[in-house]
Amino acid sequence: MRIGLLVGREESFPRAFMDRIEALGLADVQVELIEMGGTRHDELAHYDVIIDRISHDVPYYRIALKQAALAGTRVINNPFWTTADDKFFGYALAERLGLTVPKTMLLPNKDYGPDVSQESLRNLRYPIDWQWIIDWVGLPAFLKPATGGGWRDVNQVHSLEELIYRYDQSGEKTMVLQETIEFDQYIRCFCFGKKDVIVTRYDVENRCYLPLDDYLSPELLEKITADCRKINQGLGYDVNTVEFAIKGDLCYAIDFTNFAPDMEVWSITPHYFDRVVEAMVALALETAARGKVQLPDPCSSALVATSSSTKALVPLDATGGLTGGPGKKAAGKKAKKTAKKKAAPRKKTAKKAPAKAAKKAAARKKTAKKKIAKKKTGSAKRTTAKKSPRRRATGTRANEAGA
Repeated sequence: MRIGLLVGREESFPRAFMDRIEALGLADVQVELIEMGGTRHDELAHYDVIIDRISHDVPYYRIALKQAALAGTRVINNPFWTTADDKFFGYALAERLGLTVPKTMLLPNKDYGPDVSQESLRNLRYPIDWQWIIDWVGLPAFLKPATGGGWRDVNQVHSLEELIYRYDQSGEKTMVLQETIEFDQYIRCFCFGKKDVIVTRYDVENRCYLPLDDYLSPELLEKITADCRKINQGLGYDVNTVEFAIKGDLCYAIDFTNFAPDMEVWSITPHYFDRVVEAMVALALETAARGKVQLPDPCSSALVATSSSTKALVPLDATGGLTGGPGKKAAGKKAKKTAKKKAAPRKKTAKKAPAKAAKKAAARKKTAKKKIAKKKTGSAKRTTAKKSPRRRATGTRANEAGA
């Protein structure tokens, strides 16, 4: 089994990850940093699993990873899903899953670049009704990109004038305006494999991790863990961090499309670092043990249907590759039942074939005997028919018309 790491500037996590797998002494597992310098469109899968930590910042990596997933490599996280997602979609999805989210408004871009003309924007309402927007979202609010992370281009605005000023600086970025939640407690959760959750205490003002200790009640801890799993199952992420702002009895899901979360030891502290590395190793080995993805025949419609589908229809497998998503088992059972139903009549037909053949033979004998009898007794009728061909022809047309 080959596991490839695609990393950015981080140092401590990749080293600790490789050291941990090596310490396990697994003879059939090989882990290495990937080298990429041009990717063929027909390239085969070199790795069973690729752990992606940086493609969100490097477009070449993101496109190459989609080809690797298409070739059968299981990619953590799936580039087809993460490419399609944004923070605004995440909030809409979370609310549909029953979670509490802040009021969030998607805004038209400030600029679109030289290739987009005014004619292309004729469906946009202009000027923007800023008063209507802040009446719904409220102030203060956070103006932030719909994609991205690391607190880049995130600003809190306290007035209409400040909102317009910050919006005018956003350029071609697509922004959202989000309600400010005055929280009592703040939590960031690491989630692995859509099921293993490591809950951490996070200090937003100083942007640092603190020991959890007795920070949360058992009931609240249970709710946060369940909500975290629900979000990751909905998004299809195998690695993610989910942030919650807790105000009284309400638990707001604040940020949760962090598919390449910070895992540096100096950032998340040794207190959480060892647990994160262990969870990541377990996920990588479990995924690698499943082997490369077995893809459908490239000429079949199944491949097209799977690769072009959305999460709501036939989602891609969350670990990379095209396998039909959460509905796969149910669809498989249904297909088997249909196959059995189709096969059953064929079996019955095969059993009845000899009996049917015998019946047909007997019927043919009866018909032959009747014909011989008619020949003996109906010679007069046949003679009459020969003498009047027009009448016979007319009778034939009448039968056809009434059939």
